Amino acid sequence: MIAHGIADGVMFAEVQQPPSVVSRLGHPATMASTELYTIDPLTDSRWAKFVAEHPKASIFHQSGWLRALAVTYGYKPLVVTDATPPQPIREAIAFCKVESWITGRRLVSLPFADHCEPLLEGNQRISEFSEWLSADCDRQNWKYIELRPLTSTAVGKSSFGQGSSYWLHTLDLTSSIEDIFRRFDKDSVQRRISRAEREDLSYERGYSERLLEDFYHLLLLTRRRHRWLPQPRAWFRNLAENLGDALQIRVVRDGNTPIATLLSLRFRNTVVYKYGCSDQRYHNLGGIPLLFWKLIEESKAEGAELLDFGRTDLEHDRLVRFKDQFGTTRRQITYCRYPTQTAQQADVDSWSSLRRVCSLMPDPVLSLAGRLAYRHIG
Repeated sequence: MIAHGIADGVMFAEVQQPPSVVSRLGHPATMASTELYTIDPLTDSRWAKFVAEHPKASIFHQSGWLRALAVTYGYKPLVVTDATPPQPIREAIAFCKVESWITGRRLVSLPFADHCEPLLEGNQRISEFSEWLSADCDRQNWKYIELRPLTSTAVGKSSFGQGSSYWLHTLDLTSSIEDIFRRFDKDSVQRRISRAEREDLSYERGYSERLLEDFYHLLLLTRRRHRWLPQPRAWFRNLAENLGDALQIRVVRDGNTPIATLLSLRFRNTVVYKYGCSDQRYHNLGGIPLLFWKLIEESKAEGAELLDFGRTDLEHDRLVRFKDQFGTTRRQITYCRYPTQTAQQADVDSWSSLRRVCSLMPDPVLSLAGRLAYRHIG
């Protein structure tokens, strides 16, 4: 049987007696009808089966994503559920414990995921899980707990409040490929794709070491241009190792020079565009629009029904317009936090001084800075 609560440094413990009363958890008496437990999704075989079958599960719920987070950044994945072994999991929320001496101890669902829907049924269950989590946050003295739902009602009426908001763009792939192309912006997308197809560019897709190195080279260029730190190379290598062919890197080259690349993830009938980068010296060749067109064509041909373009900061007008130009549907998603008074802007401001010097760093230093910083950002 699994231990109650999310104990600091101990994720599970064997219990020699029936589940303890709620007062032992430090939860209010009104929660006495709900007994929740934490399990390890990397060792409990029930988790993979649950994710494979749940209609709201995404690539970010998969064990491969959680394992890459653990191996790369040292986060501790855990799942809060009402199921004890050998019961099958019916409802659950996935988290990672992020413990940082810079940004504090917190539970995030999930680090570096654009969204991660709580896999619960009904507003009553959502509220019960939320109240259990907020009580455990107080008891364990976490800085905060963050949920990243796709729907605004995902935490129901609870002590969780609104956190950061983003735009989420999606593209319906069930229309004909001709109709999808017709909805692209003529000047910014259609003509640039036609230009790229006239150029003598080569295209490659897969998840080989060569493609990974091309991707990371362009990531360093792009992150420096945007004055931000790159994710560690190990993050992408661990994703490729743990997700297999669910991860695809697409690269366009001018001769032997990689000029643009996209990294996508696939789960069931949904493809997620996760990362994109390029060499701005070759932007006139239309490499990025061509890669999105390849992504759309190939995803549709392989049976995908939805392309998730990922989240975008509300104030990032240029990127919002770029995603709009592909005929996407845009909607706002809002994360949820407990306690609601947590100073979210401080998490961003703590890295502002680093941004000012990123463009001046040589590649090895820039990569090292990213490797050191990202474990504190998740």
